[in-house]
Amino acid sequence: MKKFLNKVDDFLSESLAGFAAAHGDLLRLETEPVFVRRKLLKPDKVALISGGGSGHEPLHAGFVGYGMLDAACPGQVFTSPTPDQMMAAAEAVNTGAGVLFIVKNYSGDVMNFEMASEMSELENASVLINDDVAVENSSYTTGRRGVAGTVIVEKVVGSLAETGADLEQCKVFGDRVNKQTASMGVALTSCTVPAAGTTTFKIGEDEIEVGVGIHGEPGRRRSKMASADSIAGELLEAIFADLKPAKGTEILLLVNGLGGTPLGELYLLFNVANKWLDKKGLRISRSLIGNYTTSLEMAGASFTVCVLDEEIKRHWDSPVHTPALRWGM
Repeated sequence: MKKFLNKVDDFLSESLAGFAAAHGDLLRLETEPVFVRRKLLKPDKVALISGGGSGHEPLHAGFVGYGMLDAACPGQVFTSPTPDQMMAAAEAVNTGAGVLFIVKNYSGDVMNFEMASEMSELENASVLINDDVAVENSSYTTGRRGVAGTVIVEKVVGSLAETGADLEQCKVFGDRVNKQTASMGVALTSCTVPAAGTTTFKIGEDEIEVGVGIHGEPGRRRSKMASADSIAGELLEAIFADLKPAKGTEILLLVNGLGGTPLGELYLLFNVANKWLDKKGLRISRSLIGNYTTSLEMAGASFTVCVLDEEIKRHWDSPVHTPALRWGM
């Protein structure tokens, strides 16, 4: 294992310390318990809190700031944060309008956020993200997994919250955007969790994992390496079958890198997807390309499609200022 490390047990704390020092104008790092919070809070605004295992950066801490999250709770690598982190974060960023938890559908995340929700005395609600169409159930989840679609939900609901919408409005909007969003990914290599020291799964030099999860969970099938056209077509067919968008529909396309794929390859995939979607009569009117929901250094990528309407477009286009996503400011 070759990684920039001092001690494995210190990986998360040292990484978060560097992150907080680099972005001290936007956020603060709390350490007992650990969470990242927005530096400047807005009174009487619904507070958005998310979190999950580390190793998916910039998700979630990279999206703390104006127009997105008010706090993020990082667990150890690929390990859910704890209820006490979530409750402490909620207390720290609540400004009187309640708390909305945005939760990816993984068993540990769901269980711990539910515990925090039940134990908290603050008014709160939750949005469950389950955009992955690859598999319906796995050892990690009951139902579909939550993956890169989380970024879209956090962005547009964060925008709505900035307008002064109440807790119920934010939850309803988040649930609707989740239903209009679908994702699927593919891995070319595995990744190595620092504490494990070995690759998460074994894959041949000429093999790919179609429908992989962001922790290296198995997908739909293991297959031989193929052309970008072939790989992208399979992912998009699955997404298209799930969303069933009508011809002429405007969509947002996120081409997300899993950590070890060059940006040039991601743009190549966008080009392939653009042609594929055009043949289906769909129009990409919003796009995002880059590493936003990663799996450490895994080589691979995912497509996320969100079916747009005027409300979603308005909140996607609105200003945002976070370490990992900035525009319109």
